[in-house]
Amino acid sequence: MAKKNSTAAPAENIEVVSVTETIIEKYKKQIVCAIVAIIVIAAAIIAYFQFVRNPQVAQANEELSRCETYFAQDNYEKALNGDGQGCIGFLKVADEFGSTKAGNLAHLYAGICYAQTDRYDEARQELEHFSAQDDAIISPAALGLLGNVYANLGENEKAISTLIKAAKRADNPSLSPTYLIQAGELYEAAGKPEQALKLYQQVKADYVTSMAVQQQEIDKYIERVSK
Repeated sequence: MAKKNSTAAPAENIEVVSVTETIIEKYKKQIVCAIVAIIVIAAAIIAYFQFVRNPQVAQANEELSRCETYFAQDNYEKALNGDGQGCIGFLKVADEFGSTKAGNLAHLYAGICYAQTDRYDEARQELEHFSAQDDAIISPAALGLLGNVYANLGENEKAISTLIKAAKRADNPSLSPTYLIQAGELYEAAGKPEQALKLYQQVKADYVTSMAVQQQEIDKYIERVSK
């Protein structure tokens, strides 16, 4: 009895292979194009971060650092507009590198510079362009500054809501009492002592451990609006 050839492939396997080869052959061009497209996209992403994004981030940080030197010296004009030499100024950093963290931070710096020189319209524009991050200090401080800018522009309702938001976001005994009391004083100026009282009472209830001057004087604020 003749032995069966054990190496012979079953008919159904031959059919599967044949069908698979047909499919690959039929769609070979599309498959190759898809693979090439993926490689091109991946290469483009890698190249972007290696040759565009990373150098851009590095340059933005460097430009910001030069501006910070003038900012630390209270030379707000050069910090804002540059010195015509190595420093391009916060405004240009924000404009040219707006997609980077340094570019975003330049808006905040510019807002501070304008506020320090009593140019509140410009300060508002820069601060409103600043994208507040989830930072425990920078984000509420930026909001607090914006609230004070609104107050200086006579936009008391905006100022109050922004200061209250800043206090909530800060949620600490250093910043929150300050912002809440500022908002309370604006309520008093608007002839709304009841709302001011609520904020002062909140300071006393929530930040009893605060060593801030405002906390130590809070009873005087409460007494003033309780009459």
